[in-house]
Amino acid sequence: MSENTARSVTVERTSTGHFVATNTRGGTISFGTGSDSEFTPVELLLTALGGCTAVDVDLATSRHAEPTTFSVEVSGNKINDELGNRLTDLAVTFTVTFPDGDGDGDGEGADRARTILPRAVKTSHDRLCTVSRTVEIGTPVTATIEDA
Repeated sequence: MSENTARSVTVERTSTGHFVATNTRGGTISFGTGSDSEFTPVELLLTALGGCTAVDVDLATSRHAEPTTFSVEVSGNKINDELGNRLTDLAVTFTVTFPDGDGDGDGEGADRARTILPRAVKTSHDRLCTVSRTVEIGTPVTATIEDA
């Protein structure tokens, strides 16, 4: 069986500086220019970086123990230089803790999750997270105009 590798979203303008992205499953997310509380496209990129690797790490660790803390901070510096507007110094920082015990009193599940955590973060970064792999490796982006 072949996997469908195509991914797409549609972005539609709702008003000046405000947009809604819709995925092929019907999910939506609003974003804009940052003039209000909506996420900006740059913040969505940071969210995608953190979210992609968070999913990988969560799936690898939570099968052993439910985390008591699981947060991911993603940061970068927006600059404008001879290459144009872009982000530099991207960093993804995990804060993950597991309980002392795993519910049955022996703590082995939580210990296993703690042991797996560094490897899960590294594997996500080095191989699994499509978003960070695409950013780090780089890929051409084309922009075209279709007749309406």
